[in-house]
Amino acid sequence: MAATLSTFAYLVAAVLFILALRGLSHPTTSRQGNLFGMVGMGIAIVATLLRPGMGGGGIGLIILALAIGGGAGAYIASRIQMTALPQLVAAFHSLVGLSAVFVAAAAFYAPESFGIGHAGEIHGGSLVEMSLGLAIGAITFSGSVIAFAKLQALMSGAPITFKGQHWLNLGLGILLVVLIIGFVASGSAALFWLIAILAFALGFLLIIPIGGADMPVVVSMLNSYSGWAAAGIGFTLSNLLLIVTGALVGASGAILSYIMCKGMNRSIINVLLGGFGTDAGGAAAGGGATGDRAPVKAGSPEDAAYIMRNAQKIIVVPGYGMAVAQAQQVLREMGDLLKKEGAQVEYAIHPVAGRMPGHMNVLLAEANVPYEDVKELEEINPEFADADVAFVIGANDVTNPAAKTDKSSPIYGMPILDVERAKTVFFIKRGMASGYAGVDNELFFRPNTMMLFGDAKKVTQEIVQALQRD
Repeated sequence: MAATLSTFAYLVAAVLFILALRGLSHPTTSRQGNLFGMVGMGIAIVATLLRPGMGGGGIGLIILALAIGGGAGAYIASRIQMTALPQLVAAFHSLVGLSAVFVAAAAFYAPESFGIGHAGEIHGGSLVEMSLGLAIGAITFSGSVIAFAKLQALMSGAPITFKGQHWLNLGLGILLVVLIIGFVASGSAALFWLIAILAFALGFLLIIPIGGADMPVVVSMLNSYSGWAAAGIGFTLSNLLLIVTGALVGASGAILSYIMCKGMNRSIINVLLGGFGTDAGGAAAGGGATGDRAPVKAGSPEDAAYIMRNAQKIIVVPGYGMAVAQAQQVLREMGDLLKKEGAQVEYAIHPVAGRMPGHMNVLLAEANVPYEDVKELEEINPEFADADVAFVIGANDVTNPAAKTDKSSPIYGMPILDVERAKTVFFIKRGMASGYAGVDNELFFRPNTMMLFGDAKKVTQEIVQALQRD
C-alpha cells in the first residue's frame, strides 16, 4: 500500500514539475510556475521518506540533512543579491554534479543497499547507469566551479586557450568512453576512479576557454548537464521521480541552450565540445585601441531629461551594469514619469543580456515593470528605427555594431539590439572600458550617441530629478 501511494505521489509531483516548466516559460505565469515546482518538490520529499525501507535509524540523519540543506537554502535566498544569481545558479549546479558522484560511489561500494547486486558482482545495466551518472556529474561539478569562479571574478572572465586544446578535449572524451566501456565490462574500482578523475579534468577544460560574453550559454548548458546527471543516478537508485525530473531539467536546459546559441549565432556542437567563446586572437583584433576614433560626445543627466521629455518613443536597453548598480527600481520610476508625459516606453531584452538566461526579465519584474512593455530582440529590433531615444543602461556587447560589420571581432555574427538606428542613443557607463567580451563598442563613437558617464543608478536618479523639476 505504501509503495502504491509513493508511486502515485511521484506521478503527481512529476505533473507539477511539468506545469512548473510551462509556467516558467512566460513572465506572467512564472510565479505560478515556481509555486507548482515548490509544491511538487515538497510532495516528492515526503513521498520518498514514506517509501518502504526508509524507516529505521537512518531516517533521523535524512531529516537532519534536510534541515541543514533547507536552512542553508533559505538563508542564502534571503541574503542573495539579484546580481549574484548567475554565480549562485552555477554553484548549485556544481552541488548537483557532486551529489551524483557521491551517489555513484555509494552504489559502487554498497550495491546491496541499492538492490543492484553484490560487491564485485554488480549488474551490468547498473554499471552503465552508474558510470554515466559519475561521468556527467563530475563534468558538471568541475565545469560549474569554473563558471562560478569566472562569474564571481575569482578568476579572469577572459578565455584561457592553448594550442591543441580542442584536440586534447576530443582525445579525453574518447578516452572517457573507452574507460566507461572497460568499467562496465570489468567493474574495476581503479577504472571507476579514473573515470571520475578524467571527467573532473574534462569539465575544467571544457569551460576555461569560454569567454565572458558566452557565459549565459554556459550556465544554461551546465543546467542541462546537471539534469542528465540526476537522471543517470535516478536509474541507479531505481527512483522514477529522479529519472523524470532529471530528464525534464536536462531536456529543457538543452532546448534553452539551443535558443541561446541561436541568439548568439553559435553552434550547439561547439558548446558541447567547449570550443566556443572568444579566442585570444579575435579579442586582440576586435578590441583595438580607440585612439584613431572620433571623440565621444558626453552629456549630462539634464541633457538626457530634456531630450527624453520631448520624445515620443523611448526604448530602454538594460544590461548587467544595471544589475550591478541595482538601478531597476529607479529605471521603472523614470519610465513611469515619461509615460505621464505621453511617451511610449518599452524595454528591449537581448537573449544573453546579463549573466544567465532571463536575468534582465527577473530584474525588471522585481521592479514591477509591466510585462507587456518588455520585448525580446526579434520583436523590438524593427522598432528602433522609429524610436526617438534608445536608453542603454549597462548593456555593452549586445549593442555593439561590430557584431555586424567587423569580421575580425570575436562577437561577429552575434545578433544584437539595433540601438544605433534610434535618433538619439544615451549610453550610461562608468567609463570607456570594453565589455565583458573584451571588445570596444563602436556605438560609443557614433554621432547620434551621447555618453552619460557615472554609476547607472545615480545617473538615472539625476534624470528622474530633472524630469520632476521641469
